[in-house]
Amino acid sequence: MFSIGGRMKKKTRRRPYVEQRPQELGGGVWSVPVPIPGNPLGYTLVYAVESPRGPVLVDAGWNHPDAWEALSGGLATLGFDVAEVHGVVVTHFHPDHAGLAGQVRDASGAWIAMHESDAALVRLMIQYAATEHNSFQSDMLMRAGADPDEVQDVMGTRPAPPAQPDRELRDGDLVDLPGRKLRAVHTPGHTPGHICLHLEDADRLFTGDHVLPDITPHIGIYPFDREDVDPLGDFLESLDRVGELVPLELDAIEALPAHEWIFPDVAARAAEIRHHHEEKLDRLRALLAQRPAPLTIWEVAAMMTWNRPWDDLAPVLRGMAAGEAAAHLRTLEARGQIRRVSSVDAVRFQALDS
Repeated sequence: MFSIGGRMKKKTRRRPYVEQRPQELGGGVWSVPVPIPGNPLGYTLVYAVESPRGPVLVDAGWNHPDAWEALSGGLATLGFDVAEVHGVVVTHFHPDHAGLAGQVRDASGAWIAMHESDAALVRLMIQYAATEHNSFQSDMLMRAGADPDEVQDVMGTRPAPPAQPDRELRDGDLVDLPGRKLRAVHTPGHTPGHICLHLEDADRLFTGDHVLPDITPHIGIYPFDREDVDPLGDFLESLDRVGELVPLELDAIEALPAHEWIFPDVAARAAEIRHHHEEKLDRLRALLAQRPAPLTIWEVAAMMTWNRPWDDLAPVLRGMAAGEAAAHLRTLEARGQIRRVSSVDAVRFQALDS
């Protein structure tokens, strides 16, 4: 679920999952690393926040027996029984965050909360059968200009929908966390309903996937040729917003992300990520300006720079790259720098004169 061109530094402090341990972070907050089997990202950091009614979890991890063992066992190491969990607030609906929420609810009677926009997507996922989803994906890829021979491989396997939440949050809502102030901050981009969670009584920010210390989240648009949304534009605005959460009396707010490691200054990192995307937009605009004919989304994606050559990308990663290319194209279109040229077979994009 992350940008395949998203690492911005050559060195990384990321450690493998086998070196991770549950930790007490002070101030009534703990972290539990939960593995993502078969995924190079390695693990999700699930956080437990203390309350008189039992801990509230921020995210829950991937739905897999090994992940469940790590979550329940990690909580036990910290002195909690999973049956004591009061609630699970999910930063977004992706399976490495929401996957185990239903099992936690079954074991404890806890509530599950997520932003209303992602809750609507979960209902949609539950409503539509896998065959309908595959037809939608196939049509989208063909309109993007994908090679018909690779469409099936690009689609990959559809993950099972997460558990439907019991509670829906909006921007500014306080989470049901007795004795603390944990406020939802709507930060769309990675998903329409992604939220960060501001622990206001401790000046900490659970950032989910929105702001990470070394990589950037995948920002795609689905379907690729959608014209009524601008997820990358939303993401850039949301980066500015989290940077503005720092109180005047403080220099920085500590970030507790869902992956990699905790870091001290969320505003500084948000500014770096925004700069990264603005540079990427500039390069894409220049690339299109060099081409006299309009290009399909697939052609654009193949010309962009990723963390490995286009020909070496697995089919599923090519699909992710195309989704990210489409999001950048849509932002340039919204800024009036390029235009789309629709035809019967595919949508194409062309630079406008400066």
